Amino acid sequence: MRMMMRVTMPVEAGNKAVKDDLIGKLVQQTSDLTKPEAAYFTPDHGQRTAYFFFEMKDSSQLVTVAEPWFMNLNAKVEFIPAMNREDLKTGMASIKK
Repeated sequence: MRMMMRVTMPVEAGNKAVKDDLIGKLVQQTSDLTKPEAAYFTPDHGQRTAYFFFEMKDSSQLVTVAEPWFMNLNAKVEFIPAMNREDLKTGMASIKK
C-alpha cells in the first residue's frame, strides 16, 4: 500500500541533528529502506518536516522506518495511506459499478 510518512522534528533536536549531520544520515537511511517515489522537506508549523511517499510492503516496516526518527530526534512520525492519480481513478471506477 502506498503510504505517506510525515516526520516532524522538535526544533532543538533538529538543530543538534543539523549540526551533527544526523538528519542527512536519517534521510539516507529512510530512503534506502523505503525507496520512496518522492520525498519533500519543508517547515510545517515552525518545525522541520519530511514527507516520504513509498510502497509499504508489510506493516513490520513501521518499526524499521520510524524507530530511527523516534530514537534519535524524538520526532513525531505519522503514516497515512495515500493514492496517486491512477489509484484514485481505479477507486472511483469501482464505486460506479
